[in-house]
Amino acid sequence: MNNNAFYSIEGPLDSLPAPGQMRTANLSGFPDFVRRRGADPVGLLERHEIDPLALRDPDRFVDCKAVVALFEDSSSALNDPLFGLHLAQVQDPEVFGCIATLCRAAPTVRESVQSFIEYIPVVHSPQAMIELVDGAETAEIRWHVGSELGCNVQANYKAALMNLKLLRAVAGRGFQPSAVQLAVAPPSRLLPELEQQFGCSVSHSDGLNAIAFTRATLDRPVATANRLVYQLLGGYLEQVRAAARTTLAERVEDYVRGSLASGDCTIERCAMRLGLPVRTLQAQLGDSGLKFTDILEGQRFELAQAYLEQLHLSLDEVAALLGYAEQSSFGRAFKRWSGLTPRLFRQRVEQQRGTSMPPAFSLAAAQRSAGI
Repeated sequence: MNNNAFYSIEGPLDSLPAPGQMRTANLSGFPDFVRRRGADPVGLLERHEIDPLALRDPDRFVDCKAVVALFEDSSSALNDPLFGLHLAQVQDPEVFGCIATLCRAAPTVRESVQSFIEYIPVVHSPQAMIELVDGAETAEIRWHVGSELGCNVQANYKAALMNLKLLRAVAGRGFQPSAVQLAVAPPSRLLPELEQQFGCSVSHSDGLNAIAFTRATLDRPVATANRLVYQLLGGYLEQVRAAARTTLAERVEDYVRGSLASGDCTIERCAMRLGLPVRTLQAQLGDSGLKFTDILEGQRFELAQAYLEQLHLSLDEVAALLGYAEQSSFGRAFKRWSGLTPRLFRQRVEQQRGTSMPPAFSLAAAQRSAGI
């Protein structure tokens, strides 16, 4: 895909998880679920240094080890040896965010599974290591974590059911796995409930989680397929993966780009999104000779130029996309950055093009249409 055909700004629309992190969407429904069972969700979260307020934003990041330990602690507190499985019962595939959207839009189950494998580590959690094993009659989705997370029995139960829910969502109601393997060995007394939930036999294999099903399932069409969504979202995620923006400065830049239009792009919110204390974020940026305000200004200038080249956007719209309440504030800032007013910059763009017709569809237009 030609990157410039659809995306005028390189990199993701928002920050990505760092190694050892996952989206807080994995904790969707946790407070209500724990509270209904008679325990204190806030106390459990704080015991593992997870900000309870973080759960309000599914796109914030949290430490994987903290989540794994939280699940084990919750299992003990609730006297529930299948806590991870039971939490997954109240969740849906949307915990995977845009990946679930992409999988539902894929033409076939095979393409859906391949998209899941390719992009989950990019935007959901880099710890996920997933593969598709395509046999003569049976296919398997296998997964494991990329580093030692400690005791993760409950996390294994939860991941198995969530992955199965996504498969059922794209393969249709008639989908049934032929077997499930867990990297942890469940007690024999728990097998009946596990097998009832998974709809098949459950066995143990050291270090390997897998869901097996008939190979013919991979060729099934996805009922919710949407070619346009699949191509656009897939193209965007492929560009994100190719960009490999993993340094702290790059992640802050990505946060800024995704948050400017909200009018509330601050270092405090950036730190919360990245799962870091503000002082830690400031210190780590300082080690690289950077400040949040410098990154903010730099991204605003870069985006401003790109937006001004989109001739169908009014100056008021450009100012709003950059987080300015008034066009005059944007105008003063842009002249400070470039020595030109926004209007004069745009006039020069028109002269260079020799036309005042709007250019092709771009990221700026996509953001405006999506209300970003």
